[in-house]
Amino acid sequence: MSRITTRAFHSIRQALLEQQEVALIDVREEAPFAEAHPLFAANIPLSRLELEIHARVPRRDTAITVYDDGEALAQVAAERLLALGYSDVALLEGGLAGWREAGGELFRDVNVPSKAFGELVESVRHTPSLAAEEVQALLDAKADVVVLDARRFDEYQTMSIPSGISVPGAELVLRARELAPAPNTRVIVNCAGRTRSIIGTQSLLNAGLPNPVAALRNGTIGWTLAGQRLEHGQARRFGEVGAATREQAGRDARSVADKAGVGRASRVDLRRWQAEAGRTTYLFDVRTPEEYEAGHLPGARSTPGGQLVQETDHYASVRGARVVLADDDGVRANMSASWLAQLGWEVHVLDDADANAFSERGAWQAPLPPLPQPRAVDAPTLDAWLAEGDTLVLDFTSSANHIARHIPGAWWVLRSQLPQALERLPLAKRYVLTCGSSLLARFAVDELKELTGKPVFLLEGGNAAWVAAGLPTESGDERLAVPRSDRYRRPYEGTDNPREAMQGYLDWEFGLVEQLARDGTHGFFVI
Repeated sequence: MSRITTRAFHSIRQALLEQQEVALIDVREEAPFAEAHPLFAANIPLSRLELEIHARVPRRDTAITVYDDGEALAQVAAERLLALGYSDVALLEGGLAGWREAGGELFRDVNVPSKAFGELVESVRHTPSLAAEEVQALLDAKADVVVLDARRFDEYQTMSIPSGISVPGAELVLRARELAPAPNTRVIVNCAGRTRSIIGTQSLLNAGLPNPVAALRNGTIGWTLAGQRLEHGQARRFGEVGAATREQAGRDARSVADKAGVGRASRVDLRRWQAEAGRTTYLFDVRTPEEYEAGHLPGARSTPGGQLVQETDHYASVRGARVVLADDDGVRANMSASWLAQLGWEVHVLDDADANAFSERGAWQAPLPPLPQPRAVDAPTLDAWLAEGDTLVLDFTSSANHIARHIPGAWWVLRSQLPQALERLPLAKRYVLTCGSSLLARFAVDELKELTGKPVFLLEGGNAAWVAAGLPTESGDERLAVPRSDRYRRPYEGTDNPREAMQGYLDWEFGLVEQLARDGTHGFFVI
C-alpha cells in the first residue's frame, strides 16, 4: 500500500482563498504542462526534480501536492520528495482530470499568473498603447521617440524593433529619464507579446515619468503580423545613470511601493523570518546579473526584477509565501515589489542592505541534495570506446542544446521517460550518460543500470568537457529517443513562428481576464 496520501481540489482551493502556503507541483515536462494546468501550479518536471526543488520549495515541511495527467509520474515524484526530506507530500486526488472534474479552471501556456495579471492591469488602468503601424510611422518620420525593450537582453538580441534599446523591465523606472531626458520625447515600451509591454508602460506611468508613454500593442508579434521588419543581433543597452536621476527614481519607486502596500524590512527582520518554522521566506536580488555577481547578500537568489514579475511561479513556487527583495538603490526592489504585492504576495523590501552587506561574489548556485557518485570516464576514454563500438551515449541535456550540438552518435533522452526511450534505442554493451555539465545525467546512472543490467558510466564534465577536449561534435535531430516535450514552443519566441500561432496566442491573452474571474482564487488587485 502506498504511504502517499491524496489532497482534494477543494482543500487546495480553500487554502488559496485563505492565502495559506500552497505548493502545487506539476511534474510533467513543460510542453504538456503548457497545454493545461491550474492557475497557481508550478512546473517542476520529474526529470529535473532534484536540481530545482530545494530552491523553489525551500522549507521541507511545506504542504506539497504533486500531480500528472495519468503518466504515472506523480507517484514517483512523491516518493522522491520524501527521500529528499520533504515530510508533507500528497498526490492531487484524481490528478489533472480530477481537478477538471471537480470544477477547477485550467489554463494553458506558461507563467500564466503574470500574463493574466498584465491583462487585468490593462483592463483596469487602460494602459495606453500604439499599434505597430503607428510606431513605424513615428520612426519613419524621425519623430522624437525612444523605443525601450523590456525583455531579457538575450531575447532582445534575437529580434528587436528598429532603434530599440534593451532596458529589462525592472530597470525602466531607473533608466528612462536619462534615455528620454526631454519631457516631450515619446517613450514606447515593447516586449515580444503583451505582458512586459503593459507592465513596463504602467510602471513608468505609476512612477510619474513626465513623458508621453505607450506600449507597443502586441509587441514583436504585432510588429510581425503587420508585415514590418525586425532587427536581429542588436546590442544597444542602457548606460549608467547620474546621482540626481537615481535619487528621483528612488523617490518615485518608493511612492509606488507604499501605494501598493509593500512592507519594509531590515536584515534583523530577514534573519528572524528565515528562522521561522512553518513559513517560507524567499530572498531575491532584483538587480542585473552583473551587479549580483559583483556582490550580493548571502543566500539571495539572482532574479532580475522584470523577469521575477514575469516568471514569479518559476522562482517562488510556494504560493502564499513571504518574499523579500533586495537591491542597492531601492528603485528596482520597490518597483518589482509593487507588482508582486498587486499579484497577491506578501512582499517586503530590504531597506538596510548597504555595500558591506553584499559580501558574497559570483553567480547564484542552486542548493542541491547530495550528488550521486557513479563510475565516470573522461572524454578521451569515451572517444576510444566509441571507436571500438558497443558503447551508446545518452544525452540528458535540453533537446534544443542537443540538436544544436552533441557527441557523434549520442541519443537524446528524457530522464523521466527512460523506459520508453529504451524501446527505441539500439542495443549496447555499455552506456555513457552525459548532459551539459554531467549534473543531471549523474542522477540517471543508477536508474538506467537497474533498467538494463548493463554497465553504465558518467561522462566526467559532460558535453562541455568533450568540447573542451577538442573532440568532434555533430548537430541535428536524427536520434531523439522520445518526443521533444521538455520545452513548450512559445509563439512569441524566435523568428519563424506561424502567423496563425502568433494570432492565436494574442487571442488567448485577450481572454485571460474572463478566465481569472471564473477561477476566482487569484487575489490580484490593481493600484
